[in-house]
This record gives sequence, C-alpha cells and structure tokens, in this order.
Amino acid sequence: MKKFESPDYMDIDGMLSDEEKMIRSSVREWVDARIMPVIEKSYQSATFPRELITEMAELGLYGANLPEKYGCAGVNNVAYGLMMQELERGDSGIRSFASVQGALVMYPIFAYGTEKQRQHWLPKMATGEKIGCFGLTEPDHGSDPGGMKTTAVKDGDSYILNGAKMWITNGTIADVAVVWAKLDGVVRGFLVEKGTPGFSAPEMHDKHSLRASITSELIFQDCRIPAENLLPESGGLKSPLGCLTQARYGISWGVIGAAMACYDEALNYAKTRIQFDKPIASFQLVQQKLVYMVNEITKMQLLSLQLGRLKDDKKFKFTQVSMAKRNNVYHSLEIARQARDILGANGITAEYQSMRHMCNLETVKTYEGTHDIHTLIIGSDITGIPAFS
Repeated sequence: MKKFESPDYMDIDGMLSDEEKMIRSSVREWVDARIMPVIEKSYQSATFPRELITEMAELGLYGANLPEKYGCAGVNNVAYGLMMQELERGDSGIRSFASVQGALVMYPIFAYGTEKQRQHWLPKMATGEKIGCFGLTEPDHGSDPGGMKTTAVKDGDSYILNGAKMWITNGTIADVAVVWAKLDGVVRGFLVEKGTPGFSAPEMHDKHSLRASITSELIFQDCRIPAENLLPESGGLKSPLGCLTQARYGISWGVIGAAMACYDEALNYAKTRIQFDKPIASFQLVQQKLVYMVNEITKMQLLSLQLGRLKDDKKFKFTQVSMAKRNNVYHSLEIARQARDILGANGITAEYQSMRHMCNLETVKTYEGTHDIHTLIIGSDITGIPAFS
C-alpha cells in the first residue's frame, strides 16, 4: 500500500502550531504502523483489537484535552481534534473507542463528579487500566432522550436502577458505565461498576457497520449501587447533552480522517488504473469526483479548525458543534461513496478501505444525533422556533 499523503489544498498546516503538528504526526505514524496492518482482519472478524488499548493510552489518546493533574495529556482542543482525525483515518471504530472513553466517560466524571470520583477513575482511565461506556440511548428513545424510561429510586444509602440502554460502545468490556436515569423525574448521572448485581451488558452482533467496535446493551434489573456513585453535579437533560457536545466535536474532526483516507486511495487508484489506454484520472467525470472530495475536505478542515479555536477560547456554542458534525459526516460519507465508485468492482474488496469507511460512516451519520436532528438544532437556533417540541 502506498504511504498515505494528507491532502492540504489551502496550506492549513500553516495555521497549526508546531506542537499540534507534532502530535498529529505521532498519532499518524502509530496508525500507519499499528492500525492499518490489522484493521481489515478485525473488521472482517467483527472483533475490536484490544491489544491496542494500552498503546493508545501511552499516546495520551484518552481524555487528551482534560487536565494533566488527572494523568491526562492536557493538550488543546485542536490537538485533540487532530488525534481523533488520525484515529478515524484508521477506522471509525477505533476513534469511537477513544471518544467514548474520553468525551463520554472521563468528561462527565470530570465535569459532574466529586473530586474523590475524579481521583479514583480518571488516572486509571487515562492509562487504559479501566474502560468506560456511556448509557443514554434506549431501545425506544434515541433522538428523544428526554423520554427515557430508565429510573433510579433512592433506598437508604443506595440507589436502585431499572431499565435498559442500547447501542452502547464498549459496554461489554467496560469497567464502569456512566448511566443516565430519571430520579424523581429529573435526569441524573450514575456510575455503575462492572459486576454489580442486577447489571449485565450483552454484546450486540450481526452488524454491517462499525464491525471493529464493541456494541452492547446495558440492562438494569433492581441494580443496587452506592449513593456515592451519583454524579452530584449532574441535573437535567443538559448534563448528558453536554457530554454529547464534547463527543460530537471529536467526531467532526474524526470523519475528516476517514474522508482523507478515501480520497488518497481514490486519487492513487485513478492515476494508475488504465482503461481505454490511459489512466482513468484523465477522464472528466473522475476528475469531477476527485475535485469534489478535496474541495469538501478543505472546507471540513477549516470548519473544525475554527471550531477548535473557539472551543479553546471558550467561545463555542453547541449549535456550532452541530453544524460541524452534520456537515463533516455528510460529506465524508459522500466522499467514501464516490471513492468506492472510482475503485469500481475492486472497491468492494478488503484490499481497499473505502467501502469499510463508507459502511462505518453510515453509523457515524446516525449516532450522537442524526443528520436530521442536527438540522433541527441549527434551524431552531437561527429562527428561534424549535421544530421538535
């Protein structure tokens, strides 16, 4: 396989600091060396390459933008985004693992937990010693999480949880689940540890997408957890949505990596595939597809970079994150589809990666808020009229 070359049509590298470029290069080299040789086999066998968990921790990929005092890398949000970009260039499932660990488990413990909870969990999660998952979506409540049926009831010095969650990344192997349940009608966050009686996390199988990722159910049947496992600063639906904002930010960067991988593969193929006595890159319709790809990648890069700068300056809004997630996932999926088209019949084989990215991105377009839901979030923001309530 030809060495990956990152498209940078507008010299966006010139807008990055030396540290940001160094971090990106480190993760890029690791992805080339460790993910690319194994990812197709993992995808075909529907297994997550668990041997990479510790190596990802050594690169500082878990909770990378959280404070160093908890064992995290403490990098800025642009550097964190570039990390996610390179991971998803390898595979969406690998980036999802890191995103859930950091943005959906470590972040709520940091933002809504006690100092004791932070000190207990965050350093162990930063090293990969402990794995986490995030339980919000339910079988009957996806885009409308406020309708959740999972409940918590106070009982002496404990809480008793009942309900179920679905489509949970890392659930089966997680040591701790950040679970959202209604306590006296108010959504609160709870830490549920693996092995707690009444808690089970069966793995979901037979997926056509994100096959190199563990997807699970979470089931709570009179699951009793200590009162100290409540995240005390959580309260209302804004708390889990705040976590999703963090994850969606990482997704907006991650999918750029998938799009880059597909573009690079399609460009190289088009320049070497001979039909009608010349490379197919010489044909107008193929050039049109390649131009669309590099054009949209450039816009995605600029959008996420500006969002990252706003986030670092504490000026970003969740609606801006919706725009970046919505736009970048949509165009990454279109790029993957057009790359597969350029590859022709060869594109459906495991020798090439574009169809794997295409299938994965179908899931990414749905999770963390569907394309349509993000459309309505932005529509509500610009009109002042919510269309979904």
